[in-house]
Amino acid sequence: MTPGRLVLPAIRWRPESGFAHEDPRIDAALAAGVGGFIVFGVPGARGDEIGEIIATIRRRAGRPLLIGADLERGAGQQARRLTDIPPPAALASLGDDETVAWAGRTTAREALALGINWVFAPVADLDLDPRNPIIQTRSFGADPDSVARHVATWVRAAQGAGILACAKHYPGHGRTFQDSHDVVPTVESGLAELTDTDLRPFERAIEAGVASIMTAHVRYPRWDPSGEPATRSSVMLGYLRSALGFGGLVVTDALVMEGARAGLPDDEVALAPIRAGCDLLLYPPDAARAIAVLERATDADPKIAAAVAASLARYQQALDLTADAGPSFTAHPASERESRAIARRLLGGGLQRGTAPDLRGGADLVIIDDDQDSPHSRGPSDLVRRDLARARAPEGHGGQRVILAFAEPRMSKGRAGFGPTSLAALDQAAPGAALVILFGHPRLVREIPGPGPVLVAWHRQPLMQHAVADWLLECMS
Repeated sequence: MTPGRLVLPAIRWRPESGFAHEDPRIDAALAAGVGGFIVFGVPGARGDEIGEIIATIRRRAGRPLLIGADLERGAGQQARRLTDIPPPAALASLGDDETVAWAGRTTAREALALGINWVFAPVADLDLDPRNPIIQTRSFGADPDSVARHVATWVRAAQGAGILACAKHYPGHGRTFQDSHDVVPTVESGLAELTDTDLRPFERAIEAGVASIMTAHVRYPRWDPSGEPATRSSVMLGYLRSALGFGGLVVTDALVMEGARAGLPDDEVALAPIRAGCDLLLYPPDAARAIAVLERATDADPKIAAAVAASLARYQQALDLTADAGPSFTAHPASERESRAIARRLLGGGLQRGTAPDLRGGADLVIIDDDQDSPHSRGPSDLVRRDLARARAPEGHGGQRVILAFAEPRMSKGRAGFGPTSLAALDQAAPGAALVILFGHPRLVREIPGPGPVLVAWHRQPLMQHAVADWLLECMS
């Protein structure tokens, strides 16, 4: 095998062209010997589109590949018509390990149906800093033991169903108050503190047999005084191999992120992680250049050659573990029913504040979408309104005011809570409202003015918006 196997470029769906625009890059990447791809289907790819492009890639390659995707909330996160699963924080709030195991199994089954054999989940970070703009509900929580248990449960269930899981983002991204998509965050905690907290979920994931671990583009200078982020830190990656005993694949977080590139020459973006102990380079800015850099370094430097050889061996071992993936592009009906039942349980657990209103006179929906100025795509925020219209429920002027407030962790959003525009809108609309429904982290309830009732719906995903519509219809009947 050539060093190119250690590089995994991205392919992205676009509304105007689907995946057709990726054809030349796919052919070039396969010719260069890449080891696989990461697939992005957002904001609107159907399952059959993703399945077909993966089948095409495998046919063109004529060899086994690792095909990965971010599926923290199930296959529905990347593919329409597949199962949406609530975010990890919501699952953990139910206190039910079997629900977490169901999430892992369902994600794995539907990923394999698309041809995806490697899932970049679960998130093993702790939700520790309220200022954190990027983790929040993506984490199973703040308690190390609880998070560790859920991570291990998810890993065992998903890998038992045939996919490779990936615990992320080692050694932890939960203490940061910056987003590594935009900067290199720094955490001042030392190894002694991390051993009892942030590292515990990764230890449990390793004990559960997790196939891969993804690094964080985060500095821990009290642990590694060089100031290198974990992705380039031989100290932190050495600890992962030696003290934690991990023998599987170590993959970088996306190398297009500023946290991976800041202050480095282009060639070092690819070479430094391999030198430090990473095995695979995920989503480099230029895949062909990354491969050329690795090939030159392998020829010129015996240490790099040895590192590449070891990584290629681990890559082959991972391929040998993957199950056959076949084309089947629809959600399993039972999974859809179970997911809807989980959403109902989340909403049926009671309001975070106040009591449920009587909406028999109708609801006047006010949408406050804090994610609308994000530089990256977001899902719709009007699904509740559409569902009420289909049910011919009284909605609009004359009903009691119900606010739908959307605020979730999004890449490069740069804040953890509501921004000034949204806070101003809440200041105006929340007083006197019959209800505020928060599609975000429960701690954001404290940012909502007034004493009025607040229902936490966790995430803007279609699953939770449809569940909210059903909940409102009950209040109207």
